[in-house]
This record gives sequence, structure tokens and C-alpha cells, in this order.
Amino acid sequence: MSTLSTKPYLLRAIYEWCVDSGFTPYLSVKVNAQTRVPMEFVKDGQIVLNLSAGATRNLIMDNDWVQFSARFGGVSRELHIPISAVLGIFAKENGEGMGFPPEDTSPNPESEPTPPEPPKPAKPRLQIVK
Repeated sequence: MSTLSTKPYLLRAIYEWCVDSGFTPYLSVKVNAQTRVPMEFVKDGQIVLNLSAGATRNLIMDNDWVQFSARFGGVSRELHIPISAVLGIFAKENGEGMGFPPEDTSPNPESEPTPPEPPKPAKPRLQIVK
């Protein structure tokens, strides 16, 4: 019998501590092939995301994925982050939280389902209204 990872439980605990303390929870992520985040905001293969209630919608943190909707440049995007890609969670205001060692995130189709590709946002356009 394999042992469950403590990582998703610790993520949820630190998230709740941040919220209960009035802090803004931030998630540090190493972007890989399974990670669905706005690539235009990725720097050096990593992205830091605000997980506060005001910045996210429908946040789900289960044992395999962190999923939520967030607005980037006024456009709502669906984010799907495998737990294995999470590098840490911390409070923006004081930096307290927990970091995790990088995991081997090579694709293993049997262990992690690939989330569906989000639709591309339509190009903004102006329209004359009379």
C-alpha cells in the first residue's frame, strides 16, 4: 500500500492559516506540460499566483490538483495546477508559509489526467452602438 503525500494537506492547512490570519495566500508553481496557467506571465519557468478569495473563483484544492478561475488582463482564465508542480505557499504580507522541493514532473499518463485545454479568448474589438 502506498503512502499518501502530505503535500496537499499541508497546502490546504497553510491556505486556511493565511485566510484566518487575514493574509493573502500566494502559490509558487513550477510550470510544466501538465500545468495550465497564463503562459505570458511565466518567468524562468515559474509563476506566483494570488489565491485570495477576491482574486480567485471556484478554488478547489484536492489531493491531485489546484484548480480555479482568475482574471488576467480582464480576461477570465481557468487554471489547473498539479500538486507535484507546487513549489510553495506563503503569506504575501510576511512571507511565512511552506516551501516544497521540486518533484519529478515527467508525464505519467496513468497517474494524472490532463485537464482540457481552455478556449482561447476572443480578440477584443470595438463596436459602434447607437
